[in-house]
Amino acid sequence: MTNINIGIIGYGYWGPNIVRNFAEIPQVQVTIISDLKPELLTKAQARYPTIQVTTNCRDIFTDPKINAVVIATPVSTHFDLALAALQAGKHVLVEKPMTVSSEQAIRLIEEAEKRNLVLMVDHTFVYTGAIRKMRDLVVTNAIGNIYYYDSVRVNLGLFQHDVNVIWDLAVHDLSIMNYILPSQPYAVSATGMSHVVGEPENIAYLTLFFEGNLIAHIHVNWLAPVKVRRTLIGGSQRMIVYNDLEPSEKVKVYDKGITVNGNNSAEKVYQMLIGYRTGDMWSPQLDMTEALRTEGLHFIECIEKGKRPITDGQAGFQVVKILEAATESMRTQGRLIELDKVGVAA
Repeated sequence: MTNINIGIIGYGYWGPNIVRNFAEIPQVQVTIISDLKPELLTKAQARYPTIQVTTNCRDIFTDPKINAVVIATPVSTHFDLALAALQAGKHVLVEKPMTVSSEQAIRLIEEAEKRNLVLMVDHTFVYTGAIRKMRDLVVTNAIGNIYYYDSVRVNLGLFQHDVNVIWDLAVHDLSIMNYILPSQPYAVSATGMSHVVGEPENIAYLTLFFEGNLIAHIHVNWLAPVKVRRTLIGGSQRMIVYNDLEPSEKVKVYDKGITVNGNNSAEKVYQMLIGYRTGDMWSPQLDMTEALRTEGLHFIECIEKGKRPITDGQAGFQVVKILEAATESMRTQGRLIELDKVGVAA
């Protein structure tokens, strides 16, 4: 395919970034932008006078020249728009979270597979140099056996009216976690609270359980006085600290840990000694290419070569499944929810 024509639905918060990145890819032509708000389309046309605009997304679905559709709209609209695009024979890139339910996610996966179309989810952080480097460190066993994944993502606002803080913020950490860690969690427990009457929970804590002794914890909050974006990954050999707010050296690897020595017999377990190992800290060089550009190029490559995206429908489904279970657990003050009971993709 020499030229790929793309239609973009949604020109609100994230849409302008999507349009800019796809417009800069040589083999891509952003043909049409759709949004329900005429004032946003006026802004789009002022910046991109050659791109057609419309308030009716059906114009994108019915245009035979359009090869792919990018959806950057509220999550409640994702399923209907993505299904319509797939049924119209278009490849789809949909913003996170993929859908509002795992059943909807499964339906989209089945539709894409039936029609041999690319279905990709905009888990943007997966395409950053920092996250890809962290995955390399884990995959190559550079930090040893993984003990824990601990993440904090807090700030003051923006309060959402249609989704709770888990669906807004934790979706990022879950997509990162699922990409980096070698296994999937089997259960989740979550607690949270709303401090605004009639509004969704604005603070939440998720604990995810894995086979073996791996555990993950995610803290998200719309009501914090400072902005924090920090992840710790502890391994048997080394430990990683990822701070997304650092202008440079976002990823730091610490040669720190413990060694356990002693007699493991029941009589002498009290003699067991914990030794502490402290070595160097180093910060690996990272690819600083904008994540959306890397993601856009990957989407185009998958279309041209028939490849399965890194963040395919299955990756989107796994995240939605955890979000569903965490929300259910939060309603019952932290009851443990087994993920295989939430539903599995065919």
